[in-house]
Amino acid sequence: MRGVHLIDRPIANPSIVLREEFDDWALLYDPNTGETFGLNPTGVFIWKHLDGDHTVEDVFGELTENCEGVPDSYKNDVIEFILDLENRGLVGSKA
Repeated sequence: MRGVHLIDRPIANPSIVLREEFDDWALLYDPNTGETFGLNPTGVFIWKHLDGDHTVEDVFGELTENCEGVPDSYKNDVIEFILDLENRGLVGSKA
């Protein structure tokens, strides 16, 4: 996508703090920069699967199995989301 390489087995940056809020929303907090990033319930679901063991394809499957009302464009949306997290330094690859 747009010349950016998507990590096959993305892993959440271990220094990022996930703070779950009401209604399944959450905030990601980077203690190194002080920046926060809001996640909707779908984003939280995806974040929890970015463990370095699940591939992006696995995440696609988990979404369709566990979430209702998944739009047809979900694969592109998931890829864009993970790329955004990667660009922000919130996601990397398993060493």
